[in-house]
Amino acid sequence: MGGVLIALGVAVIVGVLFFALIAYRLTELRREGTSVLLRLVPAAADEGWRHGTIAYGDNDLRFYRLSSLRPGPTVTLIRSAIEIQRRRGPEGTEDEILAGMRIVELEPGADGIGGAFELAMSAEAMTAFTSWLESRQSARSQRRR
Repeated sequence: MGGVLIALGVAVIVGVLFFALIAYRLTELRREGTSVLLRLVPAAADEGWRHGTIAYGDNDLRFYRLSSLRPGPTVTLIRSAIEIQRRRGPEGTEDEILAGMRIVELEPGADGIGGAFELAMSAEAMTAFTSWLESRQSARSQRRR
């Protein structure tokens, strides 16, 4: 009987710590980053979108998925490899989850390994993303060594 109570107590403590970790991660990510949805393409019209936040670095954009306990970013996009293929609004049933958002389709290879992605974000976040992307140093202006 005593062993069962100890096991139950340990399970409760582990459960509380697990939920505390989730709450901490959600709070930190929402406070620090820009809310976006990301998906790997090709994908069906309204499938594959993952909620998360992005954090801009000097040379990369880091996507942190909200429903993940992974300590680092879920996806890292390389600034010099990001090229916008096209911009669009939500299509069909995407409008139910992406209402009021704009979507950018990125050329394959933005992650440095050939992955193709779409990012959905608010108009304000889109302005920040575009500004960050356009302010990168061009490959032609870098000095060869």
